[in-house]
Amino acid sequence: MRVEFRFYGGAAEFARYHGGEALIHGPAETGKTISALWKLHLCALKYPNASLVIARKTQASIYGTVLRTYTEKVLGEQAMVTAYGGGKPEWFDYPNGARIWIAGLDKAGKVLSAEHDVVYVNQTEELDLADWETLTTRTTGRAGHMPYAQTIGDCNPSYPSHWMYNRPSLRMFYSRHEENPMLYDQATGEITVQGQRTMSVLDALTGVRKERLRYGKPAQAEGAVYDEWDQSIHLIYAGKVPKCERFIAAQDWGYTNPGVLGVWAIDGDGRMYLVRQVYQTGRTIDWWVETARALQAEFGYFEIVACDPAEPAYIAAYQQAGLNARAAENAILPGINAVKRRLAEKRLFVVRDSLRRADESLSEARKPYSVEDEFASYVWADKIGKEMPVKEHDHGMDMVRYAVMAIEKGTGPIRFTENPFYA
Repeated sequence: MRVEFRFYGGAAEFARYHGGEALIHGPAETGKTISALWKLHLCALKYPNASLVIARKTQASIYGTVLRTYTEKVLGEQAMVTAYGGGKPEWFDYPNGARIWIAGLDKAGKVLSAEHDVVYVNQTEELDLADWETLTTRTTGRAGHMPYAQTIGDCNPSYPSHWMYNRPSLRMFYSRHEENPMLYDQATGEITVQGQRTMSVLDALTGVRKERLRYGKPAQAEGAVYDEWDQSIHLIYAGKVPKCERFIAAQDWGYTNPGVLGVWAIDGDGRMYLVRQVYQTGRTIDWWVETARALQAEFGYFEIVACDPAEPAYIAAYQQAGLNARAAENAILPGINAVKRRLAEKRLFVVRDSLRRADESLSEARKPYSVEDEFASYVWADKIGKEMPVKEHDHGMDMVRYAVMAIEKGTGPIRFTENPFYA
């Protein structure tokens, strides 16, 4: 079979490396993911009966992202590889007996409890050190179908103290925009038309997102409002949410800018869990009403829907739809301080994959498209006086603040409801 793919620069070094742990690291759009997938695909073609894994932090996040890249850009029309599991495949079989499994660390099951030749992790920066170390115990060489065994991954830059920058056994390979043939002609070095479009988007980024996604630098936002935020603590699996009988919602309105609706579960000790978030641009109030009603039907009665007070007519539309919508407490600094206290006390959490559908326009523009995206880049305008945050990419942060203040101030009479999902 003829293979039409070439590795360049850091990706070529990564593909040739046979050591136990390796990452390909770099800014956005340098071809990290497709290079890692081709490495895995070539292993499957070369080594009969090889056992290989495509993994991500959560299984639900695999199908619309890395698995699409694998099926569309690596496999393409190759009929020789057979998928098993319907619309959400569980594995792919090759004619020589090699198999590529699909797994999420939140649903590890039998796949990640077995021995494999290579485990590949998409977006490794999402993993905790314990996650990575667990995976390395699955690639010790006992599978024995290849002359080497590896735990590998691709990653975007993260904060400087992230474990992946401080692990001696992990070899890091670096990719650059100039090494991606979609962006730069590898013979002449000239930027392509697609490269001009891509780089213009990345050049328009600001702050910590530009440092990471444009320049590939590990960066922490200077003057971060929520310096208490730690994704290894506050970003949790759905299975870690205890049984909750209280639910509230909060809404920040938007159209050109994103609107954000969050559903929060409240446990018996008053801890808050963001169990569902909707983060979308270009949506009318009618769409938000239907979405909020559907979420209330799913989770049960909302004690309150704490809404951005800037749009009284929208609040009235929610009320007419049977939602207990009220204007949120909008004092910014008291709200920020209340959120900071909850983060510091480990009383506020965001559930991974609480965002079920990403806004593609935001994703393509490399703008935040989830609440957890905003925590890392929400900064003070005056980094010394800390009088007010920058009014940019803060729609999820406003929603969080409204929800926290609703709980702190009290939502009114509580009507308990049994929820089958969080039980």
